[in-house]
Amino acid sequence: MKKGIHPDKYRLVVFKDMSNGHSFLSRSTAESKEKVQWEDGNEYPLVKLEISNTSHPFFTGKNMLVDTAGRIDKFKKKYAKKAE
Repeated sequence: MKKGIHPDKYRLVVFKDMSNGHSFLSRSTAESKEKVQWEDGNEYPLVKLEISNTSHPFFTGKNMLVDTAGRIDKFKKKYAKKAE
């Protein structure tokens, strides 16, 4: 591996899957303005995810549709007039 291209400042960060509420603690360099208290009583930066391995259909084996922002409804509404 090349030297000097990887970040040095890893820290513990809580990642939270917003579609099902699952959280996990990992090391990361991801920036966050929010903090959350973890199970060990310490406070860590919080990074919110729309999808993770606990909600992705490939990992769960379920064919579910995650639409937290209403993108599908917006798409259908936008192009419904053109389909007619």
